[in-house]
Formats: sequence, structure tokens, C-alpha cells
Amino acid sequence: MSIRFLFSTIAALCIAVPAHAAEAPVRVQQEVTYLLDAVGSSQCQFNRNGAWYEGEQARAHLRKKFDYLAKKNMVATTENFIERAATSSSTSGKNYQIRCPGAAPVDSAVWLQERLASLRRQGR
Repeated sequence: MSIRFLFSTIAALCIAVPAHAAEAPVRVQQEVTYLLDAVGSSQCQFNRNGAWYEGEQARAHLRKKFDYLAKKNMVATTENFIERAATSSSTSGKNYQIRCPGAAPVDSAVWLQERLASLRRQGR
């Protein structure tokens, strides 16, 4: 077997084998994880399609949505995640809301953007 044949075979295999599904940039993954942890560990409830869920349930739901979009290479920024996965139901189109103890419900996008801004101000 010639070296040329070996290299062309290796090159063909590299092209033929699909690359791992695209993922969000590392910084985006870190920021999204921070936001999901904030939802999951909060005492707040999350409204999705008219029903209120505890933070950990909301975290799991949003994680699934993030993972799906990341595999489709649709999350280049954390703002993309908020807009495409954490603002409204992809089924009903209704806005998600977050209700924390002693406070009125707010749109989830507002709540998440506030936490993202705080995280970035801290330089993390």
C-alpha cells in the first residue's frame, strides 16, 4: 500500500464521516448554563402554556430546547437562546412567564435578560 493511497483513504474517511453536531460557542454554553441554573435554583415558578412549574422543571424543559437548537447550530449567542428557546412556547406561541415570591409575574425574556446583564457586569 502506497503512502499516497493511505493519505487519500484517510482524507476520504474524514470527509465521509459527518462531524459531531454543531454546538453553541463555549461562552454561550456557560452563560446559558448559568441562566438555567438561576431558573432551577430559584424559588420562582415558570408559566408555560397556562400551567405553573417549579424552577427545576422549567430548567429541564429549557435545557431540552437549548440542546435541540444547539445541535441545529441556531444558538450563536446567549440572546439567541433567550429569543428562540426561552421566550415563548414553540407549540402555542404564548409567552413564558416567571413568578417569584412577592412579585408579579414577568415575561421570562425580561427575567433572563436581567440575569444575563448582571452576570456580564460581574465580568463572568
